[in-house]
Amino acid sequence: MVRKSLLKLVQFVSIMLYVLVAGVMWGTWLSLARTMTEYDAATFLADGQHMINNLATVMAVLMISAVLVGAVVVVLLFWSRSTVAAWLALAGLLLMIAVLAITLVVEVPIDNLIANWTEATLPADWQQIRARWATFHTLRTFLSLGAVAAAVAAALTTRPPTSRHALLAGHAAPLPAQRVRHDLDARYPS
Repeated sequence: MVRKSLLKLVQFVSIMLYVLVAGVMWGTWLSLARTMTEYDAATFLADGQHMINNLATVMAVLMISAVLVGAVVVVLLFWSRSTVAAWLALAGLLLMIAVLAITLVVEVPIDNLIANWTEATLPADWQQIRARWATFHTLRTFLSLGAVAAAVAAALTTRPPTSRHALLAGHAAPLPAQRVRHDLDARYPS
């Protein structure tokens, strides 16, 4: 049986990791990605290279950790038979995996190009490359917000873990109202 405190702790860590990933995505989108396609080359390179230097390692750790801990949450929820919460957590995990995939397949290769550009070495199509980055960043931003929403919904709908033995025997732990009724019957027999 999964202990309730362990499950809640892992869910909390998962939500915090999802929030950190989504927060960086949201902050970047809100403050930069919506207007970066209007920057001149010098401003774009300065801002882009600073952000790449500041975020590359941190985001790699956060995103991989978010996916791994999210997977643990899904397993624990299915194992504890909290199926609605498990499916919500799975939806959040799949959204976070999509964020990671977009990052690895589209954004990181573009970041690697930008990290080595100078004003003198900008390719002729640098503005199209920048627009592609901004488009996919917008997509991953909103996918990451969806992942947070699903993880929070999973935490809010999680049922207390139920013993597998009780389920196999055909009875789960009594509900609180049933326990009160049992206690009253035991104290005041008719």
